[in-house]
Amino acid sequence: MWIKDGKEFTEDMIPEGAVGFIYEMMAIIDGKPVRYIGKKNFYADVKTKLAKKDIPTDKRLKTYKRVRKTTYKNYFSSNDVLKQAHKDGVTIRREILQICFGKQELSYYECKFQFGLGVLESDEFLNG
Repeated sequence: MWIKDGKEFTEDMIPEGAVGFIYEMMAIIDGKPVRYIGKKNFYADVKTKLAKKDIPTDKRLKTYKRVRKTTYKNYFSSNDVLKQAHKDGVTIRREILQICFGKQELSYYECKFQFGLGVLESDEFLNG
């Protein structure tokens, strides 16, 4: 479950034109509190194969179509420690800090939050 402003974030709360969000994940691993700041897109264009009856007879044409899917719901960070903790059943709090409306804005705010919170200087953060 994702949290935004203290409430559960649902798909219908995604603003029109939003590309992704900046998040913070928090957990207690081996008795030590850890945090991670990152970015995630709301959607991904996923290739799906066409059904046999839909495949064009011309071999030069595509045999797949792109489908837009939400990918954030089951996301537990790109960090290996957090992914393993999730597999081991550790409770991870996932909070949305900022919703962004462009890829550049997404990268900018990720850096801004990381530098603002001093993630490279602190052992509490898994980003470093």
